[in-house]
Amino acid sequence: MLNEPILARAAEILGRMRDAGLRAVTAESCTGGLVAAALTHHAGSSDMVEGGFVTYSNAMKTALLGVPPALLAHHGAVSAEVAASMARGALAHAPDADLAVAITGIAGPGGGSAEKPVGLVWFGAIRRDGEGSTISRQFAGDREAVRSQAVAQALDLLADLTDAHMHI
Repeated sequence: MLNEPILARAAEILGRMRDAGLRAVTAESCTGGLVAAALTHHAGSSDMVEGGFVTYSNAMKTALLGVPPALLAHHGAVSAEVAASMARGALAHAPDADLAVAITGIAGPGGGSAEKPVGLVWFGAIRRDGEGSTISRQFAGDREAVRSQAVAQALDLLADLTDAHMHI
């Protein structure tokens, strides 16, 4: 799942983060810590990675990241609102991090619906200064393919946050 292109992309992003003096934190649901694993695969990553939260259940999203239960009940775990809340919560609980990326989605093979099909993944990305965004992607393939594509997208978001910080 952590293939060479993903590991190479993680190494590239770590270098950019090092150059910018930035540290990141992750909050992951459907990827189960794979983004943090891709980043920490590389020696020296502790200078750029503060840590990661794996919050698979709604209860853990609330307990560890402070995602309000009402937000989960109203929008569902796989939503822009929850992805943004996860990213904000990760940053709030990682005082030395400058950037956060969060992932929540339906990797499959089950669990999808007409409104939220298998392969739907929401991402939240935020900088310490409050600048951030949410995006969704509809990935194709089996569970492994969805998770792998989600990791690649999350790394791209970290790169975007890093680049945006460097141009402030």
